[in-house]
Amino acid sequence: MSDKKWFSLNIGKKHKASSKCGCGNASGSCNSHDSGGNAGIGEERVKDGFEQVFDVKMDRRSAFRKLTASLMIGAGAVSTSCSMVAGDEAKEKAQIDWEEQFKGNYKLMTDDEKKATVDRLVRSYQLRTGKNIKMSSKDAQEGVLFGYAFNISKCQGYMDCVTACVKENNQDRNSQMEYIRIHEMKDGKGLDFGEADDNYYHEVPAEGHFYLGTQCFHCDNPPCVDVCPVQATWREDDGLVVVDYDWCVGCRYCMAACPYDGRRFNWSTPEVPEEEINKNQHYLGNRLRKKGVMEKCTFCVQRSRSGQNPACVEACPTGARIFGNLLDPNSTIRWVLENKKVFRLKEDLGTEPKFWYFMD
Repeated sequence: MSDKKWFSLNIGKKHKASSKCGCGNASGSCNSHDSGGNAGIGEERVKDGFEQVFDVKMDRRSAFRKLTASLMIGAGAVSTSCSMVAGDEAKEKAQIDWEEQFKGNYKLMTDDEKKATVDRLVRSYQLRTGKNIKMSSKDAQEGVLFGYAFNISKCQGYMDCVTACVKENNQDRNSQMEYIRIHEMKDGKGLDFGEADDNYYHEVPAEGHFYLGTQCFHCDNPPCVDVCPVQATWREDDGLVVVDYDWCVGCRYCMAACPYDGRRFNWSTPEVPEEEINKNQHYLGNRLRKKGVMEKCTFCVQRSRSGQNPACVEACPTGARIFGNLLDPNSTIRWVLENKKVFRLKEDLGTEPKFWYFMD
């Protein structure tokens, strides 16, 4: 075998820690920093959730709508807390709603703040449904950079991966939202997505065709992050590109910027039957979303950060999907990158997707 490498992997690249800001800019150069107020000399004062909520650039209409909503929630909380007839649970729910309205951006939270907001969401679900969920806020582990490889030779178009993804990530059943797309392509035509069939309803594999899957590629240089006006999406230290649903304003700039069609917008509140809700959740992953926000594949952060494969990998009946730690020289994905002729889509754009394709 030739010594030529058919992939590029910046495994020695150091990314700045995102525990405080995550924007990579110097103090005072973005809305996430403040060197005034109560900060001591040479210290940086981190803004609390209230300041973060109202210190975001927005037009007057958006500001008025946010202020009105906050005042209504606040008035409801005060009214409920002062009511002689309101029960303890109603008062607790009003307090939770108030605190949730003014929580900060997740990437700027301390560990204690992350735990507090996760605990509130778990308790809110208990108060609404009388049932329990498990929600994690587990951070990226040191020495881990997730990557994905897709074997075109093995994919037979069964779509078990799509079904597993929908169930695992609590996706809306009414709109049939899907993070993964399987493209049926004709042999000899190359990768022609314009001619591909993404909604085939026939027996597979179809003669004279091959299959290729796409989803969020978790780029190392993600254009979706650059265009977000409220810093609701960012790249984590383990390479996952995530979304804080509570900070997303639904502008869909990220959808327009993504060259891989990896983002989904929910036009209505996702509906999942109670008995089908996956109660093993992560704040940045498959927790229940609100209406009007962007959604996407997170490499099943609730699973991957616990040492498991994403649901699509486990569900694939042909073994076409490979997932692992790019920084582990003994991982299967590293073996694939070093021993197979791999390629990535639209490499000329410089997005550095961590999703490779190969053939046997």
